[in-house]
Amino acid sequence: MISWILAAAAAALFFSGSPCSLLFASGNIASSVAVSEGVIKMFNDMMMCKLSTPEEVKKDKKVVLFCLSEDKKNIILEEGKEILVGDVGQTVDDPYATFVKMLPDKACHYVLYEAIYETKESKKEDLVFIFWTPECAPLKSKMMYGSSKDAIKKKMTEIKMNYKQTCKEVKDPCTLAEKLGSSAVLSLEGKPL
Repeated sequence: MISWILAAAAAALFFSGSPCSLLFASGNIASSVAVSEGVIKMFNDMMMCKLSTPEEVKKDKKVVLFCLSEDKKNIILEEGKEILVGDVGQTVDDPYATFVKMLPDKACHYVLYEAIYETKESKKEDLVFIFWTPECAPLKSKMMYGSSKDAIKKKMTEIKMNYKQTCKEVKDPCTLAEKLGSSAVLSLEGKPL
């Protein structure tokens, strides 16, 4: 069944008349897309922000969006699509709701989000990787982003969790809370659930 689906997807891409950078290897879809140095540096900076001084922390990223470059060969930072830690409580009241509004309606993206949440036991912080796939995004885009996701996961090995979200799921912070700790999460970004 899976080989039939792969064959149908390959045929659809082939007959669409546009070049395809998907490679088929040992029955799995693989991508030839590379992760840019800027994305790797951003991830490392977000991992190290806990070791910074309070003034340095304000300049750290709370949320960043990644996308494929125009030539579809690299995963790059999306210019202007970020929230700084220092913005929270100043120009950004709810970082979760703000980053949800930053997501495009018809294009796939990757998101790295520093979630701050509270459980019955303690307050926690985790880096969360989100693969954003709106229902109305083109199938080819979904396939490209889906097959390129592993390149990011290999570079960001310390991420607590990663998951795929659609339009309906991302708008409800309870969906993320369930992934973070089921019913044990009481609040996300200081907002009760």
